[in-house]
Amino acid sequence: MSENNSEQQSHVEIGKKLQKARQAKGYTLDDLQQITKIQKRYLIAIEDEKFDELPGDFYVRAFVKQYADTVGLDGDDLLKEYEDDLPKAKTAEYSEHIAQAVESRASQRKTLGNQVTKSRRYLPTIIITVVIILVLAAIWFTAIARSHRDSSTRIDNSSVSVSGESRKKASSSSKKTAKKTTENTIKLKQTSRDDTSVTYTADQLKADTTLQINSTDRAWMQVRANNNSLLNRTLNANEKASVKVAKDTTSLVITVGNARSTKLKIGNQTIDFTNNGRYQNTRTVTINFGSQQSSSSSSASSSTTSSTGSSQQTSTSSSAASQQSTTANRQSTTATSNANSQQQTNTQTR
Repeated sequence: MSENNSEQQSHVEIGKKLQKARQAKGYTLDDLQQITKIQKRYLIAIEDEKFDELPGDFYVRAFVKQYADTVGLDGDDLLKEYEDDLPKAKTAEYSEHIAQAVESRASQRKTLGNQVTKSRRYLPTIIITVVIILVLAAIWFTAIARSHRDSSTRIDNSSVSVSGESRKKASSSSKKTAKKTTENTIKLKQTSRDDTSVTYTADQLKADTTLQINSTDRAWMQVRANNNSLLNRTLNANEKASVKVAKDTTSLVITVGNARSTKLKIGNQTIDFTNNGRYQNTRTVTINFGSQQSSSSSSASSSTTSSTGSSQQTSTSSSAASQQSTTANRQSTTATSNANSQQQTNTQTR
């Protein structure tokens, strides 16, 4: 009876000793659980000496030692002091536990080693694959950049080419237009007029030009250049005719059978031979080309020669002008006579 009491007192003393040390440190069971990571119910079982509530004999000694070290006691000395009161550590359960722990760790190491081995085995393949992908990506980006540069260059070259061609075409068109305007610019100056004829002078033609005839009624027409016949026929109503006038023409004589219904245009100049309808009986239109230049040339020549030579040239020029005027009057008279005859014929025919 006394031995049982002594054993119980010893058990209580170890639990009380640990409890007093915890309280002296100011720890609660919750604090001690937080520090030692031992569940609170196991800490209570240790203080109450209920070691059978712990998972096993190994955990009894381990938990008691950890408890003692945490509250400021020497765990090893405490285990030696209460060696007979605590379960033996090296039991079959302890050995089994150690074996399982060793086997578990060996299995984990083996698994980790296998994973490392596999990783090392596939590492070269992974590296080569990554390198190939990077090379292909670099080639792709380079090709795209080059394509963009080539496209930009082509667009710039095309723009320059189109701009150059446009400038060339515009320049060529301007030159052609200017040339055409220059060639077709004819200024007529009236020098004489009577009821049936009118005479104009103009600068010498710089290029071939065209005489356009438009008749709104039946009319006979005759055109002569330098005494050469270019046209001699009757135009029907609303019929048009075009006559090419060479640039070396000096005298152009147009005979009109029906002045009221006929319109004349040479180059870009309309010939108002009826003076807006005031002279409806006009039959002959004479245009002398180069007369102004001849006049200027004569004036320049007369100013540089002697007075005697000037008088002779003036006399010669007057004689030539008189002969030319006589010839032109004869042509005009003949053309007027022909026009009147043709007009009578047309009247009798109607």
